[in-house]
Amino acid sequence: MKPPANGAVLKNSQHPPHYYPELPIEMEERLEKLFKKLDVNEDGQIDIKDLTTGLRKLGLPHSPGSAEVSGVAEKPSSPGSGGYQCSRPKETLKFIQASDTGKDGSVSFAEFVHYIIEHEKNLMVVFKSLDANRDGALDATEIQTSFQRLGVNIDYDEAVRLLRRMDKDGSLSISFEEWRDYLLFHPSSEIHDIISHWRHATYVDIGEDTLVPDDFTDEEIHTGMWWRHLVAGGVAGAVSRTCTAPLDRLKVFLQVRGSEFRSIQQCLRHMLNEGGIGSLWRGNGINVIKIAPESALKFLAYEKAKRFIKGDSNRDLHMFERFFAGSLAGSIAQTTIYPMEVLKTRLALRKTGQYKGIVDAAYKIYANEGLRSFYKGYLPNLLGIIPYAGIDLAIYETLKKLYLRRHDLTDDPGILVLLGCGTISSSCGQVASYPLALVRTRLQAQDSRKEKGSMIGLIKGIVRTEGFGGLYRGITPNFMKVAPAVSISYVVYEHTRRALGVTMT
Repeated sequence: MKPPANGAVLKNSQHPPHYYPELPIEMEERLEKLFKKLDVNEDGQIDIKDLTTGLRKLGLPHSPGSAEVSGVAEKPSSPGSGGYQCSRPKETLKFIQASDTGKDGSVSFAEFVHYIIEHEKNLMVVFKSLDANRDGALDATEIQTSFQRLGVNIDYDEAVRLLRRMDKDGSLSISFEEWRDYLLFHPSSEIHDIISHWRHATYVDIGEDTLVPDDFTDEEIHTGMWWRHLVAGGVAGAVSRTCTAPLDRLKVFLQVRGSEFRSIQQCLRHMLNEGGIGSLWRGNGINVIKIAPESALKFLAYEKAKRFIKGDSNRDLHMFERFFAGSLAGSIAQTTIYPMEVLKTRLALRKTGQYKGIVDAAYKIYANEGLRSFYKGYLPNLLGIIPYAGIDLAIYETLKKLYLRRHDLTDDPGILVLLGCGTISSSCGQVASYPLALVRTRLQAQDSRKEKGSMIGLIKGIVRTEGFGGLYRGITPNFMKVAPAVSISYVVYEHTRRALGVTMT
């Protein structure tokens, strides 16, 4: 069944209760045109498949977050022009459920019109509550003030970026029509839900410790949503690290004993011959266990550092300030859990039968070498934080801005692009700091009773006997684990956060 022709909406449709009998012809034409575009199989009903396919044809990006589609335009809107905003699959299902008054799994034209009318009324109420000067448009200052009133502190520049997501005509203000079109397919008209829907973030463990923690809004902190994000990230990190543990142990082996082997394959055969297939996961237990305390300490230290830097203001941190706060938080977390790093290295390098487990290893190291042995390699580890965090953050922001400029976007580019930027920036950071990481690992592996070495002395010795290439032993398996670590971590994180009821904002 096709949607009824213009002016026939009351004659040929079964209307739900409270359906409005008077509908302006312009609105009817707009909704009928949109309905036809979404009714992909042209049966007069929109189901979840129709809605998903129809929105994609209208220009819906393949990534979650700020997904704009063109609405009723014949061609998809140009980047940055706004248009109808679609939610992620879970929210698309909510849209169907909210508008399907007949509960038959699909939405008729009458149900569609009824839902849109009610939804637009609610969106108008929210719009007016944000329009402080009552001029019928929202500017960046009103957006910033409204966000801050709801506990989401953003600076003026971010308010402008958010405004441009909806601003189709480039006027640097949002009319109700732009507001309505952007949020038409978002299933909630509650202001807090809209604010959450407007922003976007990602929390993915890529196999190495990220040194600049994720930012959480005041509302996420006060409602306890932050710990769910951390739990989801912790579960993702545990699974990811476990899956890539053989590559991590191979890296540690090559860093410490690389000169003994002519190739990666020879090193791998040695590990298998010495301890069997299970030996490839040596050191993984402590590597997983340290995720929880490190993430919590980093988060708490980062929040304290941010508050110290911002003082009494409610502005967002600039990139350099984020780098400073993140480096400080990373240093505090690393200092606290560093003995676990030493244990991880010793357990990864252990021979069969040398230690019975984590506790036994800690006891024997303390009994034979003393407490100071748990901080061997601490100085190069601390020094490595600065180039890694600085290069990682700078390249990430640069790549993101280049992508936005190249594609004429003002919005977040989508999670796949952000993951790509994060992977490249992290890899560059690792290259810059890898020599210090290698020296740290060799110092951690030293038995204090037999060997005594300093950071400078070790670097000179490696360059003299192995050349500059010796400072990069083990970097190949380190890079090999990045792609699977990113993929596994992202998939596990998405499933875990859904199970915990976490929404991406």
